[in-house]
Amino acid sequence: MRPPLKWAGGKRSLVERIVGLLPSDYAERRYHEPFFGGGAVFFHIAPVGGSINDVNPRLINFYRMVRDRPEELIEEASRYRYDDEEYYARRSRFNSPGLSDVEDAALFLYLNKTAYNGLYRVNSRGEFNVPFGRYENPKIVSKRSLMRTSELLRKVDIRCGDFTYVLDVVRRGDVCYLDPPYHPASETANFTDYSAEGFGMEDQERLRDLCVRLDEVGVVFVLSNSDTEAIRDLYSGCEGLSFHSFITRRMISSKVSSRNSGHDLLITNSV
Repeated sequence: MRPPLKWAGGKRSLVERIVGLLPSDYAERRYHEPFFGGGAVFFHIAPVGGSINDVNPRLINFYRMVRDRPEELIEEASRYRYDDEEYYARRSRFNSPGLSDVEDAALFLYLNKTAYNGLYRVNSRGEFNVPFGRYENPKIVSKRSLMRTSELLRKVDIRCGDFTYVLDVVRRGDVCYLDPPYHPASETANFTDYSAEGFGMEDQERLRDLCVRLDEVGVVFVLSNSDTEAIRDLYSGCEGLSFHSFITRRMISSKVSSRNSGHDLLITNSV
């Protein structure tokens, strides 16, 4: 199943690698994803239960409206046209106070499908500021896809908070995929706008401690990050983990020429 949103740093191209590290019966287990974003792995697995989480409240509102009020969301978003003048009017509306949850979610969907590169970016005032994208007749609303997404999201708990919540909800035998903001491979590759406060090394250390705890309680996890010396050092003292490195193409930069290949690292306690 395809995710309903485009998302910078999404893992659609890596899904097979990731699920290949999970137990063969992963689809029958409860699944948790504390850094949800576009949810490529989640939608590929279509789990029977579990939880998803992200710190972006407008992203989480979108998923909750898809789950709880899909018909209203579809009706509202279907009114929007792909046009540069309308785009900037809708963007201004999205940055205005007083939106209902449904309108906020519909505008979120519209901007995701029509903004440049499908980026979600805000300025220091919290205003969405991505310019109009140039596409050939993009499909903004897919009723079939959104209704299927709604049905799937009803099976999981949807949260908006710190990733450590997962320790309160996991059970032995569950599976967990963790896709935090990547540790920068260089000073010029610091794409860590996970929240207003960023995601620094202290957060990476908290995440490492969480992975240790997940292993202790019998949860199978896969974690993705950049393959840097700092990340390898961080997890090198943890017993029972395996490291899987490979080259992938970065798709965050707005300049095609700067979307260089980088080394990604998957870390797992899966046997």
